[in-house]
Amino acid sequence: MKKCNYCGKEISYFEQYCSEECQYKANQFYEKRERFTGVFSVLCAVCVLAIGIGIFVFSFLKTAGTIAVVTSCLILALLLFFLPFPTEGMIEKQKIEKAVKQTRIISYVVLGFGIIFLIFSLFFM
Repeated sequence: MKKCNYCGKEISYFEQYCSEECQYKANQFYEKRERFTGVFSVLCAVCVLAIGIGIFVFSFLKTAGTIAVVTSCLILALLLFFLPFPTEGMIEKQKIEKAVKQTRIISYVVLGFGIIFLIFSLFFM
């Protein structure tokens, strides 16, 4: 059986969504992703780069490195939480609803990494 592109419920081969509500939510997701993809991509790239640079700088300047890593993790976590845009592979495999939930879980992991790094830097300064 074919599955709904939004929620993953089984549907007939002639349909794409199981209900009008799923179709509406999927359209909202795709419109939002189309609108914010540029900003999302640039901010993600900058944050990931800043985390790497912050970890490198941490070995020389502990305070500056800590600020860079924790700030970048916070921004990236907020970005992934409020604009949860999973990859196309995730969407194909798990459908939109579950992929968005997993992206939000990843945002919690990134936030946790920032908090752990902050605690680590406070104890080893």
